[in-house]
Amino acid sequence: MGNTGPAELLAIWEAGLAHHGPGRALLLHRAARPESAADELRSLPVGEREADLYALRRALFGERMQIRAECGVCGEAMEFDLDARDLGVRPRERDGPLRVEEGEWTVEFRLPTVADLEAAAYAVAGAGGRAVGETGGRATSGAGGPGGGDGDGLLGEDVDVGGLVGVGAAGGEAAEASTAVARARRALLARCLVSVHRAGQPVPADRLPLAELPEPVQRKLAEAAEHADPAADVTLNVACPECGEATRAELDIASYLWAELDHWARDLLLDVHLLATAYGWSEPQILALSPLRRRYYLELCADG
Repeated sequence: MGNTGPAELLAIWEAGLAHHGPGRALLLHRAARPESAADELRSLPVGEREADLYALRRALFGERMQIRAECGVCGEAMEFDLDARDLGVRPRERDGPLRVEEGEWTVEFRLPTVADLEAAAYAVAGAGGRAVGETGGRATSGAGGPGGGDGDGLLGEDVDVGGLVGVGAAGGEAAEASTAVARARRALLARCLVSVHRAGQPVPADRLPLAELPEPVQRKLAEAAEHADPAADVTLNVACPECGEATRAELDIASYLWAELDHWARDLLLDVHLLATAYGWSEPQILALSPLRRRYYLELCADG
């Protein structure tokens, strides 16, 4: 991680206000790997990016992640902590594509990259569906709830943000979300197929209707990808303390981290306003203060 002090983080936050999911994720990833160009970052496996974002999150806000979720059965609000050290396992280096054999099918494929994920999402949106990140089936981060960091990160401040775990919509929205996710998965698989053989005969991957791949083959492909790149898709399985039923949802670290950064930035700008008004200091002078000294001056302002 490069020089990510308060001024640099505010600049990242300001730039991210003009973007949405993929653009904000790229800005955060560049903060985690400032020496890498955007094209290089997009060419990394998805799990590599997620591991970088978890590392950035630990450096900025500490190891504890507080998650807020809603039970998909009874609607009960749930809160629990995760240890960021347990997440973000980097994919292993591979010399060649992954290989899956099932029945008469032999399929080789590569791990999806960040660029593949973005292209699949935009393909769904361009076909009239909603982008994958908008379907509600992923865990996103919600500001304003209890939670946040443990105060041991670089910023040295608790951040009042909890991760809101998305469990999907209801009725027609749920059906639309499921269709969009299925489209995105098909588009992603089409981009990542390297070779396909059926009964020993090659099948051109770029001409293969994905519906022809039997369900057991597609399931094995998903299992192989998850095993090779576990951080690419972090799925939580949370037991509801009220009804006992389990709720499954994915934790989107890019959205979670962005919400934390957004909440931190707005709080910091309020601090700048209060201290500039009280002491006449400039923004750079205030940002140069440590979080502890800044908090102490704010307490003096309140006492005075």
